[in-house]
Amino acid sequence: MAIFRAKLEKKKGNGSEDDDDLMDGLMRIKDEHGETLCDDEVLDNIVSLVLAGYESTSLASMWDLYYLAKYPDVLQKLRVVEETIRMENIAAFTFRLVSQDIEYKGHMLPKSWKVLVLLRCMHNDPNNFDNPMCFNPDIWNQPLKLGTYQVFEGGARICAGNNLARLQLAIYLHNLATRFK
Repeated sequence: MAIFRAKLEKKKGNGSEDDDDLMDGLMRIKDEHGETLCDDEVLDNIVSLVLAGYESTSLASMWDLYYLAKYPDVLQKLRVVEETIRMENIAAFTFRLVSQDIEYKGHMLPKSWKVLVLLRCMHNDPNNFDNPMCFNPDIWNQPLKLGTYQVFEGGARICAGNNLARLQLAIYLHNLATRFK
């Protein structure tokens, strides 16, 4: 964090660095009132992006190795990336804000309440996936039911690094498959 803070201070001071990078972009962001992010918000966003990208890829890579060792016959299929992150979610849950008063299964959820969405439950639900606790990359040969796979969220809330994480995992698996037997 100290490295990022020093870089931020340098950018804010007279000795500003010339490069136009992520930190510069975060420093320029303004909300609907014209307010910019404070220093801590800029730094928190940078650290979150760095750690989230590293942690999600390393965690999914670990589970890829586990499933490849347990099911070596699926190595040729290499649908392992999506199936691994379905079975062993990178993020086990997410929060949603209730947009209007709603009743769900006899419980009243008032507007503005935060709701915890358990992604793992969605991905392991037999209504969403046949035999969901079985590691089966073949499930990706057919279209999924809409809204049943949210490992990187979706829509406006989709993880900015989702394609990077998938690419890193695919490269990792390619190298594993072609160089290691």
